[in-house]
Amino acid sequence: MIDEQDKVRVLVVDDHTLFRRGLTALLGADAGLLVVGDAADTGEAQRMAESLQPDVILLDNHLPGVSGIAALPALRSACPQVRILMLTVSEDEQDLAAALRGGASGYLLKTIDGDALSVAIRRAVAGDNVISQEMTAKLVEAFRQASSPPAVAEAAAVTPAASELSPRETEILVEIGCGASNKEIARRLSIAESTVKIHVQHLLRKLDVSSRVQLAVIAKSRGLV
Repeated sequence: MIDEQDKVRVLVVDDHTLFRRGLTALLGADAGLLVVGDAADTGEAQRMAESLQPDVILLDNHLPGVSGIAALPALRSACPQVRILMLTVSEDEQDLAAALRGGASGYLLKTIDGDALSVAIRRAVAGDNVISQEMTAKLVEAFRQASSPPAVAEAAAVTPAASELSPRETEILVEIGCGASNKEIARRLSIAESTVKIHVQHLLRKLDVSSRVQLAVIAKSRGLV
């Protein structure tokens, strides 16, 4: 049995009571997760985040009063170490860009299945940025259009250093573009996970970006995946 202090502590924020209860029950079936609270609006979420200090917040965007995206800075201030995953029905690339710009660690659609959500939560805690595959495609498409929002253009910008990637770094960039975690990359390439982490840091520095989501967009925009 997993000790309670070793479980990932989750705060659920959604204005639909039945959805919150259903999601709480779903996550409760995972022995490694613990839902420490749920909130119906961002004000309540901020107070609970400050008092409960969860590891992960699952945050809807369409909430009464202040939207989830608009509340990101306040939630991060209330709980600086928290990883915030947007869990929403919105497939709008503008919402996606705004969420990433606001500091969200991921953007997931409510169509995600339970097992995939549990995996996404664990990946977020491990430091990965997670995004629904459908939204990654939208982000790339938005970049290709002249009307791309600034955050999207920045995410996919090609820098002079891009040509300096080593063959191994290029392999890892491809894997990130496919949505693989560090552990999955290590297994596929038969290298240590610590080595993968070092390569990822090199990629972030060479390509002058700050997140795995941006690396994934770069990989897709170049046709690597």
